Amino acid sequence: MTACEPERNSNGNSAQLSTSGVRFPLKLVAVPSKDIGVNAALKAETDPSFEVKSRIFDEFALPGQVAIVTGGNGGLGLEFAIVLAEQGAKVYAIDLPATPSVDFAAAVKYVKRLGSSLHYRPSDVSKQEVISATVREIAAENDGKIHVCVAAAGILGREFDCTDYPAEMFEKVMDVNCNGVFFTAQAVAKQMKQQEIPGSLILIASMSGSVTNREMNWIAYNTSKSAVIQMARSLACELGPAGIRVNSVSPGHIRTKMTAAVLDDQPEMEAFWASLNPLGRIGAVHELRGVIAWLASDASTFCTGSDIVVSGGHTIW
Repeated sequence: MTACEPERNSNGNSAQLSTSGVRFPLKLVAVPSKDIGVNAALKAETDPSFEVKSRIFDEFALPGQVAIVTGGNGGLGLEFAIVLAEQGAKVYAIDLPATPSVDFAAAVKYVKRLGSSLHYRPSDVSKQEVISATVREIAAENDGKIHVCVAAAGILGREFDCTDYPAEMFEKVMDVNCNGVFFTAQAVAKQMKQQEIPGSLILIASMSGSVTNREMNWIAYNTSKSAVIQMARSLACELGPAGIRVNSVSPGHIRTKMTAAVLDDQPEMEAFWASLNPLGRIGAVHELRGVIAWLASDASTFCTGSDIVVSGGHTIW
């Protein structure tokens, strides 16, 4: 039989694909319809009472929703927590320290003036039962509801030659960056399914999960972030039937307080990183706000299983 010929059974007839063993029965989900865009224009044409107004910002709003951000005590996580609060969500930041940072305290006051709320919960994402209990506690405070989760907790680990990389350091990076992301997503997805909430899970990966950073011996970090990208795809497949969307975000080189401590002492490193993308600079924390706001909201309801790269074009060369 050639590659172009259909397989035939013992009777000489073309074999038919059997669907009796299909694990997931086919179920057609109705395409959502909203009075926005062209639909709004057409409705306004025939219904004089229809209110004509801009609706794009309404799609990004999260009023009455509950959001969780791990790694939310500072850096990218705290920025993500603030933007979700700006969208109207009640936000819970989870991080390892027993007490939050000075930056977090300032963010709480700022968010309160916006009319939203930001709360802190210490927890350890690398311990399945610990983070699961924290998520359950947050859900219990909100009638079981969690609508958005950004799993942003992560560590870089130390640089070592791959042939000398210590087992304990490799395990630590994987525990936080891979296991911790999964345990967080797992716990939140369980709550979403129980409450039948079509929520959004956003896993923070890195461009280092798709490309290897030149002259940087980050094998544990790179491996962990590659795992997160595949994790998002796998979760998206499993949770899609429940209406839960799962995507990953892969930032490039970003100037945070942590990276600034190194880059300010080694400006040649920043110049090198900047030279590796078409924009000729590294990124700022606030430049990830838009993609988080989009993925968390109804503006992205047909996006799942995607890895959104925000790298200044680093990966296109």
